[in-house]
Amino acid sequence: MNLNIYGAIKRMVFLTLGAIMMGIALELFLVPYSIIDGGIAGIAIMSAHLTHLPLSIFLILINIPFLILGYRQLGEGFAYASLYSITVMSLTTHFLYHIDPFPDDKLLAVLFGGMILGAGVGLVIRYGGSLDGIEVLSILISNKIKASVGTIIMIFNVLIFFIAGFVFEWSSAMYSIVTYYLATKIIDVVVEGINKSKSVTIITQKSKPISDDIVKILGRTTTIMPARGGYSGHNTEVIYCVVSQFELAKLKAIVQQNDSKAFIAVEQVSDVFGGSFSRKKKV
Repeated sequence: MNLNIYGAIKRMVFLTLGAIMMGIALELFLVPYSIIDGGIAGIAIMSAHLTHLPLSIFLILINIPFLILGYRQLGEGFAYASLYSITVMSLTTHFLYHIDPFPDDKLLAVLFGGMILGAGVGLVIRYGGSLDGIEVLSILISNKIKASVGTIIMIFNVLIFFIAGFVFEWSSAMYSIVTYYLATKIIDVVVEGINKSKSVTIITQKSKPISDDIVKILGRTTTIMPARGGYSGHNTEVIYCVVSQFELAKLKAIVQQNDSKAFIAVEQVSDVFGGSFSRKKKV
C-alpha cells in the first residue's frame, strides 16, 4: 500500500476513534451528572441544559465560527480534520442521547469520564485535528498579544467553570475542574507518549569514555562537538544525545562515573523522528 494512502487511512481511523471517545465521555459519563468540560464543549453542555435541546446541536453550531477562523488562519488541513472530528463527536452524542449513564456513582463518572475524554482529545490532537474551537481562538489571540496559548485557554476555562457554578451547582463546577485537570494529564500522555524523550547536553573533558559507555550501556548514539569555555577559555567537548526519561538516571550515573566535574543540561523533547534515534543493539 502506498505510504501516503496508509498515512491518510491511519489518520482518519484515529481521528474517528478519538472523536467517538470524547462523545462517549460527554454523553454517558459527564453530562448526566452536570459535569462539564472546558472550552466550547463546556459552553455547549450549559446551553443544552438551559434549552433542553440535544448537546449535539450546540457542539456543531458553536464550533462553526471558530472552524472558519481556523480555515483562514491555520490551514485547510487542520480545519477539515477538526470539522470531521467535531462532526463525528456530535453524531456520537446524538446517538447516545437517550442511553442511560454508565456509572451510577458521580465520582466514578468524573474519573473515568475524564480519562476517556483526555484520551479522545489527545488522539485527535496527535493526528492533526481539534475538538474545541477555543484552541483555535487562543492560537489566533496569542499571535496578537504577548500571552501563551496555554494561558489564554486557562483564562477562558476559568470563566467557563465560574459560569457553570451558577448554571448548575458549585459542587458540579468543582467536579468539572477535577475532570478537566485529569483530562489534560491524559492528553499529555497520549500526545507525547508515556516514554517521553529528553535531550541531554554534556560538557566534559572526557567525551570519549562517556560516549562509549552511553552507546554500550544504553544503546543510544551520541554526537561529539568541540567547544571552548567562555569564562575559562579552555578547550573542551560537548556530547549531545537523546534518551528516554527512564534512561536519564542511568545516563547521569555514566557521566558521574567517568567525570564528576562534567556539566549536564537536560531538556524536554516534544517529538523525535528521523536520524538514528532508535536503539542500537547493545554490546
